[in-house]
Amino acid sequence: MRSFFSNLATRLRRDQRGATAVEYGIMVSLIAVVIIIAVTALGGTLQDTFTQVQCSVSSGTLVPRAGDVAASCTP
Repeated sequence: MRSFFSNLATRLRRDQRGATAVEYGIMVSLIAVVIIIAVTALGGTLQDTFTQVQCSVSSGTLVPRAGDVAASCTP
């Protein structure tokens, strides 16, 4: 009986597959959180930048709005 537990403990110490999978899962979740935070923080700025580029390409005039309302492009 003692040799059974000794062999089991030895096999568990050598088997690192589960621990590696958990580590990769933690890394992927942390990367996802960082991406979500970055997109949330830069979302408004990116929208204004794309609106400005769209307006420049279509030869329009960018009209900034007050407050939280996005800028618009007038022909």
